[in-house]
Amino acid sequence: MWIPLVICSAVFLGIYDIFKKLSLKGNAVLLVMLISSATSLLMFLPLIILSSVSPLTLEGTVFFIPYTNPHDQFLIFIKSIIVWASWIFSFFAMKYLPISIVGPIRSSAPMWTLCGAVLVLHESLTASQWCGILLIIISLYLYSFLGKKEGIRFSRNIWIVFIFLGTILGSVSALFDKYLIAQCGIPKMEVQAYFSIYQFLLMIPTVMILWFPNRKYADQFQWRWTIPLIGVFLVFADFFYFYAISIPGALIAVISAIRRSNVIISFLAGAVIFKEQNIVKKGFVLIGVLLGIGILYLK
Repeated sequence: MWIPLVICSAVFLGIYDIFKKLSLKGNAVLLVMLISSATSLLMFLPLIILSSVSPLTLEGTVFFIPYTNPHDQFLIFIKSIIVWASWIFSFFAMKYLPISIVGPIRSSAPMWTLCGAVLVLHESLTASQWCGILLIIISLYLYSFLGKKEGIRFSRNIWIVFIFLGTILGSVSALFDKYLIAQCGIPKMEVQAYFSIYQFLLMIPTVMILWFPNRKYADQFQWRWTIPLIGVFLVFADFFYFYAISIPGALIAVISAIRRSNVIISFLAGAVIFKEQNIVKKGFVLIGVLLGIGILYLK
């Protein structure tokens, strides 16, 4: 049951990436992040309030948002800090790199998650799943040569470093999600809803400290209808994702791999919407990434 949920999450995540790219081009990154975070929070705020003042109304439904205890809230706050750092790196990289380069690098997340799942969470993996990891690594290495043809040298481009850091931190967050929900027993909706609160609160001082003093010299903010849609589609993607994690027997290593299949949507967007370069060659290399992810589907 949990695999179809993750596939739904991957679809929404791919659309979320497209709206990020459309929103960030020539725009103020931190303000885009703040507004998209505010949108996510606004989607949860009525449910949080209703769950608090009239719990019987939503109790027993998937929309009920409990508040367990301060310790659990502290753990959710830690998760928010990890995701906040991942977003900072990933959003800036998304702004300055082609989406068809960003997508496959982000697809390496299953590799880091698999390693953490085995070493930290002690998940048991098959030989075929390890083969999938190696295929993804080789494919991404080949992808770096295509990046050079677009003036992107992986060893010298700061945005490549940013997207790798954002990807690794995203994998850390995935492992922490499994720990929070499966081992700590924190309700999935509590994790997602209160994470949206803390994420928004973290973005306010970030904008005030990093963007506001330099607003005359930094990229000017341009309103686009795609900006709030970032938050909307992230909520849907995470809803299916957290629901899958909460199901007994679900493996975060496999979930992460399936979720990264959103690279298919990102790649198609790079070809159709953004008219990026070397699409045919990228497509052939992308086959290796997809085969690696496909192998990771196997138990």
